[in-house]
Amino acid sequence: MPDPKDPLAWIDDQLDCLQRAGLRRQLAVRSSRQTARITIDGKALVNFGCNDYLGLAADDRLIAAAHGAAECEGWGSGASPLVSGRGESHAELERRLADFEGTEAALVFPSGFAANAGILPAIVDEADAIYGDAKNHASLIDGCRLSKARRFVYPHGQCDALAEMLKQSAGFRRRLIVTDTVFSMDGDRAPLARLAELAQEFGAMLMVDEAHATGVLGECGRGVVEQFGVHHQVHIRVGTLSKALATGGGFVCGSQKLIDWLANRARTYVFSTAQPPATSAAALAALDIVRDEPHRRRQLLERAAQFRLRLSEQGWSTGRSESQIIPLVIGEPDRTMRIAQQLRDAGFFVPGIRPPSVPDGESLLRLSLCCHHTEGMVEALLAQLGRLAVTNL
Repeated sequence: MPDPKDPLAWIDDQLDCLQRAGLRRQLAVRSSRQTARITIDGKALVNFGCNDYLGLAADDRLIAAAHGAAECEGWGSGASPLVSGRGESHAELERRLADFEGTEAALVFPSGFAANAGILPAIVDEADAIYGDAKNHASLIDGCRLSKARRFVYPHGQCDALAEMLKQSAGFRRRLIVTDTVFSMDGDRAPLARLAELAQEFGAMLMVDEAHATGVLGECGRGVVEQFGVHHQVHIRVGTLSKALATGGGFVCGSQKLIDWLANRARTYVFSTAQPPATSAAALAALDIVRDEPHRRRQLLERAAQFRLRLSEQGWSTGRSESQIIPLVIGEPDRTMRIAQQLRDAGFFVPGIRPPSVPDGESLLRLSLCCHHTEGMVEALLAQLGRLAVTNL
């Protein structure tokens, strides 16, 4: 029975359940810039736990761009983009993102999560069907739920299963295939060329989230869409500004009519205050660096490939990683967090990831390589992981 004196008393029991299952999280405080070395809760650590893949989060050029925009346009945007919040930096960012992705237009949202949560219900509803990868990001899953479309979930990366679902589920008004391109915990890529073929064969729309690929993969940093050469077969391309581009916000690129529709019907765009001009200006500076300094992504991916090989030689399982995201698959949450703490005690920040961020039985250490990691940092981490492998594997 609820406690009439404390209607929130149930939370205590639920938190205890999380604690016993090894799933309770605690908020921490970072008291340093987001660089290769950080300080968390007062402890200095070598940082292998962030998504600043190109090492731009503390780059002086982004800071200068943000400062200049704040001087010219002020800090707060003051309203939604459709009212008066879309300033010059915001509009220029949308133009540049479309140019970068090779599409007709783009739209900037307050976050990547907001982009997915707003786009999907604007594209499909109760009369339609969505087909999503089992390991899609939570923002895609929640966007699918909000849409109220019929949801079909295919096993991770299994295109034959998807094809069968598409064959067996005709009759919907519209059908949409949606996937991450680089999966945020496993670091593997979606079979995008085959997904594009299936979308064309069955007359479905194809939406991809390039959050962990934008700026890193592809010859020009345009992501897996560029890698697979399926620009014209992907109808809706989502990305984020908060990872390799090191600023904040999410975006969607596509045809002009798609962007016009979303600007009118994506609720997280229509009803959210626009991001500050300084954020847009910093993102513009980051796009310049992605264009002008391709060595950052090339060196990062070369190092990641070598790192995965060395970890495998030590006996660690890195799953199907093909990117700068390298999981060390442990399995049990308690064991995962114990190893994460051992690494922290040795001076390394490598976050342990537990359900619900990953499925039950798939807890892992998530290693993020960034181009500002020095060879010495990587070698020191490998040495420490080698010592831990002896006692933990």
